[in-house]
Amino acid sequence: MSVFSSMRYCLGEPTEYGAIWAALAFMPFGLFFDFMDGKIARWRKKSSLMGQELDSLADLISFGLAPAAAAFALGIRTSLDHVFLAFFVLCGLTRLARFNVTVAVLPKDKSGKSKYFEGTPIPTTLSIASLMAYWVSQGWTHANIPLGLFAEGTIFEFHPVVLMFVLHGCLMVSKSIHIPKP
Repeated sequence: MSVFSSMRYCLGEPTEYGAIWAALAFMPFGLFFDFMDGKIARWRKKSSLMGQELDSLADLISFGLAPAAAAFALGIRTSLDHVFLAFFVLCGLTRLARFNVTVAVLPKDKSGKSKYFEGTPIPTTLSIASLMAYWVSQGWTHANIPLGLFAEGTIFEFHPVVLMFVLHGCLMVSKSIHIPKP
């Protein structure tokens, strides 16, 4: 729903923020459902490889594609912006794929749950969504995106704020960052 709402916002007037608010508001629901499906699987004592893969695909859409689509909708749209946003989505994909492959070998606690996340968990991209919500509340979209446009009029033009997506992507795939699980 978030991705579709971002696309709907692109079709409307840039000052009509209803669809982009919906796009940003749907993202936390992804966290809620991600949390609940794990709780229910543990409660039922049922899990499967299919469920693990579907969980990762849902996370990729909710916390990888949806924030990138919202950024595009808000005006982060140069050719180089596209490369940086695609890099971010691919980092999310890589992070989730690595998690699925290594989950069996990561140290576990008594309950069988992994002790830590390797790299930042992909739901932390909600921090970027929160920042974009602040921008919308301030009217900082399209030509008013914070930090403006770098190298305007050249093939290297991009919005410097897109670099937060690049940094976040790099943190997600880091092998040296170990974040304890709650």
